[in-house]
Amino acid sequence: MPSSPWRLTGSGDLPVRAVPIDAPLTDDPRARAGNTGEVAILRAPADRRPDIQPGGPSGTRPTGRVRRRTPRLSTRVTLSFGIVALLAGAGLTVLTYLIARNSLIEQRSTAARVQAFSHANDLQLAFTDPEQLSEVVRLLPLEADGFAALTEPRLQSRIGLGLEQFPEELRAATIDGRSAQQRFTLDGDPYLGIGVHIAAHGTSYFEAFPLEDTERTLRLVLTALLVGAGVTTLFATFSGWSTSRRLLRPLSRVADAAGDIASGALGARLEAANDPDLDRLAGSFNDMADAVQARIEREARFASDVSHELRSPITALTAAVEVLDARRDDLPERTQQALDVVVSQVRRFDDMVIDLLELARIDAGATDIHGETVELPALCERVAAGFGHPGLPVEVQARASREAWVDKVRFERILGNLLDNAATHGGGPLRISIEPGRGGFVHLAVEDGGPGVAVSERQRIFERFARGSAARHRIGTGLGLALVAEHARAIGGEAWVEDRPGGGARFVVRVPTEAPR
Repeated sequence: MPSSPWRLTGSGDLPVRAVPIDAPLTDDPRARAGNTGEVAILRAPADRRPDIQPGGPSGTRPTGRVRRRTPRLSTRVTLSFGIVALLAGAGLTVLTYLIARNSLIEQRSTAARVQAFSHANDLQLAFTDPEQLSEVVRLLPLEADGFAALTEPRLQSRIGLGLEQFPEELRAATIDGRSAQQRFTLDGDPYLGIGVHIAAHGTSYFEAFPLEDTERTLRLVLTALLVGAGVTTLFATFSGWSTSRRLLRPLSRVADAAGDIASGALGARLEAANDPDLDRLAGSFNDMADAVQARIEREARFASDVSHELRSPITALTAAVEVLDARRDDLPERTQQALDVVVSQVRRFDDMVIDLLELARIDAGATDIHGETVELPALCERVAAGFGHPGLPVEVQARASREAWVDKVRFERILGNLLDNAATHGGGPLRISIEPGRGGFVHLAVEDGGPGVAVSERQRIFERFARGSAARHRIGTGLGLALVAEHARAIGGEAWVEDRPGGGARFVVRVPTEAPR
């Protein structure tokens, strides 16, 4: 047997069998680009100079870009999981596809070369006997949809299609004395062309092998990889969303508890969790809440104690001032003027202490709600008469409920403070209006003809010791409207101020018509 299985000679002792191929496909970078417009020269190792030189194509690596967006924390966590899974899946898909593609094409190329060399060997042996050559050509086992051709004109029509079906580059390289391979497309179908130069007879053998099955297999592999990567990305995204919800749930509980504390529920606390990190968070938050509650209660007790301690001396001072005021005719005129200032300030001081005591009791939660259903117009008339406004109109609008569920003591404080506020700062109350509300409520409005309240001050005037621009140089404790807001919230309503048509202000309180369930 010859030492080189690649060279085809005319000696009769060359066996007719498939020649093994153990050389690399090619060291030409053009052949590994997979371009059907270039020919891959088949080369053998240096110690075996064949006429047939192997080569094989390769693929290129696609690239991509992922655009990221950074919205909320939970969304960022979800996107992070999804992006990591997408990148990992894309990388694994590309790597697996390239390995599978190179492996399948290499296997296909190797099998095609072995078959083409075997057919070339058969033809080379048959050249010595024309009758045998015709028989070999007739019985040549070509693949389905494959075809072959020879540069021997008298045999081209017997093998199959003509030489023009093969790429020009492949024909030129093979006829030039070099065996080569090239991928090409014919009528939309992919083929691998092998050109074998038979140097002993000065002819070349060409055979085309269909690559449709290989391409179909690669498409199936790519589809399976893409589907797997997509499913993995979706699963990872769902896992990220679920994980972010679990991780942020403790923060939501902290936010809810903080909101409850801010709204006045100082006893709101976080429950312990079966996790060291979360237990530390809950413990720290509860310690902070305990400290805040203790400080607020200490300040409330301080205000209550101060107000209570001031009550006794202010009561005595008030009694003494009243005695002096009863005997004012015995005093000189200048002393009477001083006495008037003292009397007014002592009475204002007494009212302030009473309001502070009431607010202290509200802050401490020491006051209970004694609600009952009352006839609202009649109660408003009695309260107005008691605060020095007898005959003040009380108007009930159409569809407004005449009954309401209120605590009479608190309601008297609400309406009385609104009437005093209108008398002190709004030129006196003009009327009391009972209007329909929504969701089981009725609106009680006290209207005045004063300068009104600026939009920027409509929230602030319900704060403690806050005065509007119209009341800066007037008398008053600055606590009346704060008490209105506190009592309104206590019975389940709220208070606000708005403009009165025609000028002035309307102080509105929403009260329930039925007892809360």
